Amino acid sequence: MHFDLRETARDHMFIVAHRGVSGGNIPCNTLTAYEIALKQGADMIEVDLSTTADGKLVIFHPGMERYHLNEHVNIAEMPYEEVKKLRYCNYDRCPTQFGIVPFDDILETFKGRCYINIDKFWGNPVGIYNAVKQHNMQEQILVKSALSDQVLDVLTEVAPELPFIPIVSESHPQHQELMKKMINYVGAEVLFAKDDSVLASEEFIDGMHRDGKLVWVNSIIYNHKAQLSGEHSDDTAFTESFEYGWGWLANRGFDIIQTDWPLMLINFLKETGRYYH
Repeated sequence: MHFDLRETARDHMFIVAHRGVSGGNIPCNTLTAYEIALKQGADMIEVDLSTTADGKLVIFHPGMERYHLNEHVNIAEMPYEEVKKLRYCNYDRCPTQFGIVPFDDILETFKGRCYINIDKFWGNPVGIYNAVKQHNMQEQILVKSALSDQVLDVLTEVAPELPFIPIVSESHPQHQELMKKMINYVGAEVLFAKDDSVLASEEFIDGMHRDGKLVWVNSIIYNHKAQLSGEHSDDTAFTESFEYGWGWLANRGFDIIQTDWPLMLINFLKETGRYYH
């Protein structure tokens, strides 16, 4: 499989599965959740990384131990031999058979199969980059972050070839500066609260496209009080209409949509003629 983010996004709407696809007894951030995401047609899986006390990279969202494991522990303070005994809980807070997956297992399992967005890259950039390079998977990887001098220094010095998307809110004044950096700047993840935001405008999106950049938007909801894409979300797709939740995002010209419901989103886009470009 050939990996080129821009090429894939030119062919069809690029769909990211947020932490895989979970539900029932299958927790997020597990091999099974990611396999389901690929079966549902996702182009990319989003993974959260933590580092154990003895330096082992594992797939787990930092700070979520109490909620996902029902344990008052901190993976960053535990050796891997103890971490691998932990088990995720399901939606009813019952322990499941699913444990915490080493990052190397994710890389080996999905090598050549899909794109991978590494969230929390900045917690251990050198270790993460070395693991990716060891598996020779640089083209499959995407890293994202809010912009800072530290982030740009790390990219330049450690991982200049890794595709990078900054996370920007309400405006993106650093675009021209990033174009000049010796990094693999491929686009921007935009966060906006209102439909009339600059980042949701056709002018902004068309300008990014003219410069060869992609625009990522989120239909996921972390907190319904802090909207990431106006009111156009997975929630409103189901509570109001697919057109209002997802159709608005597709019509606007965004290239990448991150969702918790990839199969239904893809089916909707195909049925309305907005999946393939």
